[in-house]
Amino acid sequence: MNLLPIFLVGLMGSVHCIGMCGGIVGALSSAGPGRTAPVRAPAMLSVSASAPGLVPDQSGRLRRVIPLHVAGGSNGTVPVFTQDLVRVLSYNLGRLSSYALAGAMAGGIAAGLLRGADVLGWLAPAQTVAYVMTNIILVLLGLYLSQWWSGMTRIEQLGSGLWARLRPHAASLVPVDTPVKALLLGSLWGWLPCGMVYSALLTALMAGSAVQGALTMLAFGAGTLPVLLAAGLSGARLRQLAAQPAVRRAAGVIVLAFGILGLLRAAEIGGMGIARGWIDVFCITPNHGG
Repeated sequence: MNLLPIFLVGLMGSVHCIGMCGGIVGALSSAGPGRTAPVRAPAMLSVSASAPGLVPDQSGRLRRVIPLHVAGGSNGTVPVFTQDLVRVLSYNLGRLSSYALAGAMAGGIAAGLLRGADVLGWLAPAQTVAYVMTNIILVLLGLYLSQWWSGMTRIEQLGSGLWARLRPHAASLVPVDTPVKALLLGSLWGWLPCGMVYSALLTALMAGSAVQGALTMLAFGAGTLPVLLAAGLSGARLRQLAAQPAVRRAAGVIVLAFGILGLLRAAEIGGMGIARGWIDVFCITPNHGG
């Protein structure tokens, strides 16, 4: 399966992810021990025998450091930025792990259904229907991201029951002041009802196997990483930018275009080999291997 389009969908749709996950990711940069607000420091190790406080860096500017006790009895310090980065990375590792698990489940279930369809001689029609439905979902997702259609919120309600059971466990991990808490929170947050995730799961259904389904969801999650990592380390500035209607609309139009191209490919419109040429690079292509 071509994973580039699903990666690009994750990348373009990450402006929506900021709305869903940006708040908690941003909170990771202010959840350190004894902190009430995020503190920035360069990504470098500073050695100090003093208590947590301000120490000069190589340029003479004061930077806040906190002590880190390591094996062997030595006492060093790690800048706050490094702690922020570890927590944000841990959160996203947990989130992508939950995506991969959901993708493996979807791909595995679909593989069984496709084997049944193959026995009945319905494999090709079933794959075609799944492919068309997936691209229709991309079209609807593009309209939703562009704020031209709000129906995706009804689809998101499908997972509200599961999330109601997981939410208390997620709340118990706040404040997220350790990498382990961040990892666990990410693994739970990945099940938050989200039209973006559901559209990617429909693609995982086409993957043909549990492994391919997991890879599909990992590609989607990888697409969301750049923006969410930046949001976690830059505070509210990037989240405010992503909330701009023009930014959301531009991202939505791109996702909408992916869906339209996929439908054109399904109809094999564009003669002279176009539908089977460059357009395939930007289309989610079904796995005909079953």
